[in-house]
Amino acid sequence: MKQNSNILGALIREMRSVYAEGGNVMQFARQQTDTIENETQAIEIAYDLQAGTYIDWARQEPSIKARWCNQIADILSPLVNQNTSLLEIGCGEATTLAGVVNRLNPQPNKVFGFDISWSRCVHANKWLNEKKVNAEIFVSDLFEIPFQDSSIDIVYTSHSLEPNGGQELLALKELLRVARRKVVLIEPLFELASTAAQKRMEEHGYVKNLKGVAESLGFSVSHYGLLDFIENPLNPSGMLVIDKTDCVNESLDHSLWRCPMTHFPLEKVNECFYSAEGGILYPIVEGVPMLHQKNAIIGSAFEAMTKR
Repeated sequence: MKQNSNILGALIREMRSVYAEGGNVMQFARQQTDTIENETQAIEIAYDLQAGTYIDWARQEPSIKARWCNQIADILSPLVNQNTSLLEIGCGEATTLAGVVNRLNPQPNKVFGFDISWSRCVHANKWLNEKKVNAEIFVSDLFEIPFQDSSIDIVYTSHSLEPNGGQELLALKELLRVARRKVVLIEPLFELASTAAQKRMEEHGYVKNLKGVAESLGFSVSHYGLLDFIENPLNPSGMLVIDKTDCVNESLDHSLWRCPMTHFPLEKVNECFYSAEGGILYPIVEGVPMLHQKNAIIGSAFEAMTKR
């Protein structure tokens, strides 16, 4: 444990130094880590260091950001009505989420977004407030989303699966578990990319064969192709809509959340989320629920204390 702590401490110091000097902190992280667990830690550190930069870019390039959000809203609009629940996976600072929701008509009933970085979630809440968009933002892990099975109508991504090459099957299984009706992936599509773009995507460890993986799981893909507006030709954004037609659960409002550790029901109680069945609680920090396994607190005495 001490050795692992020393390694993590050194990684944090080195990544902070690289970022302060204007270096590519994500590239540095890839060079320093060689396991999935360490890579996840490095990604979280990098995202934390970069928190706020996406909002800065959205302010600097409002027309480009608006065009991107309009494009996604056009894709989602036929799938959304006033009773729809919507979740963005890896929402970052919510610059896309806010732009998309503001352009949807009618507006979805419930909107959620999560990111692995607490700092990004804090920035996201400020941005959503500024844009007058009502959404619940929380910290979570892409591979252990704290929602019940078939609980969210539409689950979508915006280049958040991108860096998870080799984990396509696990990622899609989790998104399809949570989705009630559709999973909409806005991601770089390796198979439709140019040779130069494919080379770059391989170097960065980007996802591949999303359509094939979805179909191997027994789901149909109703839309597949590159988008009209692609900001970077070497990172060709595409759309893939996966239909989940086998779902029979129409409403799970009474037990929307689940503990990411035990999968027991999870409810918001005071300033935390609590699983009575497991005696586990998750804190809320500056308005951001920390719904990641590593944030779990074993605290069966909590329930008795709240009843005093």
